[in-house]
Amino acid sequence: MGRDVTEALVNYARPEPGMSILDLAAGTGEPAISLASKVGAGGHVTALDLSADLLQIAARRARERNLTNFSTQQADAHQLPFLDNSFDLITCRFGIMFFDIRALREAYRVLKPKTRACFLAWGPFDQPFWSTMLGVAHKYAGGARTVAGQDPCRFGQPGSLAAFLREAGFENVEEKTEALPWTWPGEPEEIWEQVQASATPFLPMLQRIPVEKRAQVDREVMRALRKYQDAEGIKFGATVVFGSGQKA
Repeated sequence: MGRDVTEALVNYARPEPGMSILDLAAGTGEPAISLASKVGAGGHVTALDLSADLLQIAARRARERNLTNFSTQQADAHQLPFLDNSFDLITCRFGIMFFDIRALREAYRVLKPKTRACFLAWGPFDQPFWSTMLGVAHKYAGGARTVAGQDPCRFGQPGSLAAFLREAGFENVEEKTEALPWTWPGEPEEIWEQVQASATPFLPMLQRIPVEKRAQVDREVMRALRKYQDAEGIKFGATVVFGSGQKA
């Protein structure tokens, strides 16, 4: 689903040959792998994540593409194991929503002067990918939608991501919102099953759905999903927020 979003972040970050790049919350390897293909043999991309299992997948994917300028680092974005002024560019796709200010200050620290950090976050919750499934579930579960401090749509309010970057000390801060393709190339049942298994911030909410209501929730979710389905899959679209800032 994330291919178009990844490409958009890479274009926004403007990687150049020879750059040393740090990709935070890299997961299974994007956009780090795409960035490695841009910086050439003289550059290097470090994919950082808390999960060793996800980084193993990222490393395997990089090997399959014969990328020799790619490495992984298991670490917490809030305590980066790098020296000051180490990187020409920092990127992060769908990770900043779960960071506190320490992670941004660490990103600022390890950037070289006059270089940028570029982030991509989800826009508002009121968009098809969220409302068709977790929005329906919330009507039946009630209570808090997400675990405290773990809202993936935290930066849905215009200006909030830019304010967060400024709080961390970044200058020349930019923010923009875009609508991009976000398509599930399969059946509604498959994406609903995946979301229920992997949407960690929403799991306590999902668990509050009364047992006797779960079949009703499933039916309502299927009806909502099929409104966006065609022969190519489920075309949700995604409203996302780009934000960047420069180190002084």
